[in-house]
Amino acid sequence: MSRTVYLDHAPDYESPGLDAAVGRLLELAGCRPSRGQRVLVKPNLVAPSNPGLTCTRPEVVRAACRYLADFGAHVLVGDSPAFGTGRIVARACGMDKALAGLPVRLVNFTRPRQLPLTLGGSIGVASLALDADLLVNIPRFKVHDQMLLTLAVKNTFGCVTGFRKALAHQVHGEKGTRFESMIMDVCRAMPPSVNLVDGVVAMHVSGPATGKPYPLGLLGAAANPVDLDCALHAVLGLPPDATPLGREAVLRGLTGDVSYPLKRPQDFPAEGFVLPAALANVAFKPVRFVKGRIKSLYVRLCGSAKKS
Repeated sequence: MSRTVYLDHAPDYESPGLDAAVGRLLELAGCRPSRGQRVLVKPNLVAPSNPGLTCTRPEVVRAACRYLADFGAHVLVGDSPAFGTGRIVARACGMDKALAGLPVRLVNFTRPRQLPLTLGGSIGVASLALDADLLVNIPRFKVHDQMLLTLAVKNTFGCVTGFRKALAHQVHGEKGTRFESMIMDVCRAMPPSVNLVDGVVAMHVSGPATGKPYPLGLLGAAANPVDLDCALHAVLGLPPDATPLGREAVLRGLTGDVSYPLKRPQDFPAEGFVLPAALANVAFKPVRFVKGRIKSLYVRLCGSAKKS
């Protein structure tokens, strides 16, 4: 099986060539939807705080949606953030304005469907994701205090609806490899996908909701999320098994030699990119868990009030 990752330089989000660069990468990665095909675009909309750095940039999502609209696809854009709803965070980061005028619809993830997990139990995954004909997965290149990096595979965890993500931390965290196995199960349950990473400005030092900007100048795409993640590990000089999710992918035999028809990982200097010095526990302390649920409810209530 051909394992191909397409990497290219992208100097900034204001470049007039951004739309063309995104479209080219999607096409090379095999994204050619049929007219009327149901396509879910899944950015990273983690939280309404500091959205210009923590979320996938609206310019990249808009470029992808324009490309998909040209095929006549039926395009939805959605996520299930850590705090609030997809629509609330989309407004906070300006994605609603960026998509205005395009034949796409911003959606919240509701109607979960239970997905059986490899190591036992199940988790509620958005029906909108499971029922899509094609997933266009658009993570932002970021470090993660619990998973080291949050890339294409981790971004699919956002298809778990609402509070179930926080609950999964408590149920599966600090229990061997249960948490990363659960995320990989969610990723593997997704419909056929094309994965496009926003690494124009990455986040380093800490994450996924706090950190500092790092001008990496990278866009990348692949049909296989694991292959894209392996390529992004290599940009930082890391092996595929350097992260918990990378180790899970190796354990399952999902990794392999990757080819690079465009740019190679070493074409993106990453000196000074800072990774978390140590990984935090996956399971939250009880007080933090309760505070997080209260904060999420508050953000939802405030977002609903502003909308009305």
